Amino acid sequence: MPYGYIALGVVVLLVVAVIIKNIVVVRQSCAYVVEQLGAFKDVWNVGVHFKIPFLQRVAKRVSLKEQVLDYPPQPVITKDNVTMQIDTVVYFQITDPKLYAYGVEQPMVAMETLTATTLRNIIGDLELDQTLTSRDVINTKMRAILDEATDPWGIKVTRVELKNILPPADIQNSMEKQMKAERDRRQAILQAEGTKHSQILVAEGEKESAILRADAEKQAAILRAEGEAQAILAVQKAMADSLAMLNKSCPNDQVIKLKAIEAMQKVADGKATKIIIPSEMQGLVGLANGLVEGSKEK
Repeated sequence: MPYGYIALGVVVLLVVAVIIKNIVVVRQSCAYVVEQLGAFKDVWNVGVHFKIPFLQRVAKRVSLKEQVLDYPPQPVITKDNVTMQIDTVVYFQITDPKLYAYGVEQPMVAMETLTATTLRNIIGDLELDQTLTSRDVINTKMRAILDEATDPWGIKVTRVELKNILPPADIQNSMEKQMKAERDRRQAILQAEGTKHSQILVAEGEKESAILRADAEKQAAILRAEGEAQAILAVQKAMADSLAMLNKSCPNDQVIKLKAIEAMQKVADGKATKIIIPSEMQGLVGLANGLVEGSKEK
């Protein structure tokens, strides 16, 4: 009897161990491809699953996270026969675990080979300059081609990036010289534009200065003319006032003649070399001279 209990206990332990071993817990972002008797049975997603012992097995464990493949540099030839080294980075995600398990043998090797051939085909249609300046175009074309080709494998290509493009050393030297010449040309253009701008500013300053001087001279001339005009008007007004006062006082002939003599004195103060005295004033002038001489003798 004791041996029978022991055997029963061993059997129970074996059954419990087998049951525990066949309890499968699928983690987040994972999927298990299950086969039964060598044929596809099901895809287990997140949760607890029980595997039938000896009949079912987990054929493949698949990660559903986005993954990255960084391929080493590979030689490619451009349309103008320039050999360069390009390394590519591919981002992909497994969307169908069943197709991924049964679609192609060694999916990662197939992805690498497909990426290399696709890159050579695209670069072969481009020249060197286009290759260096069209990374976005190349990335887009490669992603579309790879995504379509890997769809039967249950793989979705989300992004493709050209990590490095390395032309030959002699071409790199030529490109560096070209870039240096371009920088020198831009520097010369900037210096010329600066000099031009400076000269324009100086010319505009001189122009504005000349305009201001001309305006100042114009204003000064206007003020002088206005002053002279006001002086002439004042003199004319004074003469008119004096004549008006004489007219009011009813002057006789003697006063008029004296005024005439005063006017002749003003005329004599000028630069005239000859003075013509009217006959009516000659006698009055002689009388005036006699009075002057008589006053001197006294």
